[in-house]
Amino acid sequence: MWIALLLALGAGLSTTVGSLLGLVVKKTGPRFIGFTLGFSAGVMILVSFVELLAGAIGTEGVGFLGAHIAFFAGMGSYFLIDLLIPHDYIAQHDHPKGRYGLANGQSPPALRRTGLLVALGIAIHNFPEGIATFVGGLKDFHLGLAIAIAIAMHNIPEGLAISVPVYAATGSRRKAFLWSSLSGVSELVGAALAAAILMPILSARVMGFVLAAVGGIMVAISVDELIPFAKSFDAEHWPIFGIIVGMIVMAFSLWLWTLR
Repeated sequence: MWIALLLALGAGLSTTVGSLLGLVVKKTGPRFIGFTLGFSAGVMILVSFVELLAGAIGTEGVGFLGAHIAFFAGMGSYFLIDLLIPHDYIAQHDHPKGRYGLANGQSPPALRRTGLLVALGIAIHNFPEGIATFVGGLKDFHLGLAIAIAIAMHNIPEGLAISVPVYAATGSRRKAFLWSSLSGVSELVGAALAAAILMPILSARVMGFVLAAVGGIMVAISVDELIPFAKSFDAEHWPIFGIIVGMIVMAFSLWLWTLR
């Protein structure tokens, strides 16, 4: 359990890496970020279908119908969060495509508000990601590690999206770093809540339903958030190339794990 919680914490705090990039780098390469986000989506999608959903279908007491009900319930829960608490990345609206800069023409109050709203929205949307990482790590360390790495890779641009407007508005590197870090801590909160609820009732059947639901959450994150965000950086072929490479790497990793 503690290892699973540490994986969730590590994935969440990767926003600080993006925050540091936002403070020291004036302009980042859009193709690289688009590829990275696509890679993350590819990993999460393949894991969701090949490992989580398939594993739930094969669990006694869950089966095909139960696994798919849980899967779509997971997708629905994420879209409900997104509907009730929408969030926009600053890269999609306030900056030229694929570029982050501090001189963007907004007044400091508007920038401060933008940074706060992005931080709040990302923190809430990170909550189910913490659950996904924890449950994956609880089932198998290597699965949890793969999920944590995929989530960490897309949390880096999220940290960038928070730190740039906050730093531009306040001139404080400390505040920009702090806000970005706090948004990632919500993943640990989600993981801790999952631990408190699941550990007393944990069984193979319960784990099967939860894994299927987590798969749905990760597919929803990939389709609704990662892929559009990747395309906002690079509208050409790098995001889809990243998706394909991410799936290949994850498939190869799972294949190696079956040979152990």
